[in-house]
Amino acid sequence: MAELNKAAATGKPEPRPRNVRVVVLALMIAMLLAMLDNLIVGTAMPTIVGDLGGMEHLSWVVTAYTLATAASTPIWGKLGDMYGRKGVFLTSIVIFLIGSVLSGMAQDMGQLIGFRAVQGLGAGGLMVGVMAIIGD
Repeated sequence: MAELNKAAATGKPEPRPRNVRVVVLALMIAMLLAMLDNLIVGTAMPTIVGDLGGMEHLSWVVTAYTLATAASTPIWGKLGDMYGRKGVFLTSIVIFLIGSVLSGMAQDMGQLIGFRAVQGLGAGGLMVGVMAIIGD
């Protein structure tokens, strides 16, 4: 009975445990996407950069991703507060995936650095989005 009163007071139905588990599983998969990218790309980066002929720019590939992630995280958080977490989170996933595809198609070091920055922009939204949605 207390659950009904709580749902009536807030105007929102209480989520069922199964729904919560599905959402948390989906969020963990999204987080795995970003972490797995870092693991795979970090391991393969010397080979990728060597093939593109830019070993002297190896640190820029990592720095572009990290800097874009750190700079965009608070922006994504504010956008999620203003416009709703779901849409902003899905947008960050799309940007991350576009950056991933473009990074895979890079033909020189300039493109790789730029596309890794795009990927980092999306990764910032992934991180903050998962935490904010779990908090809700």
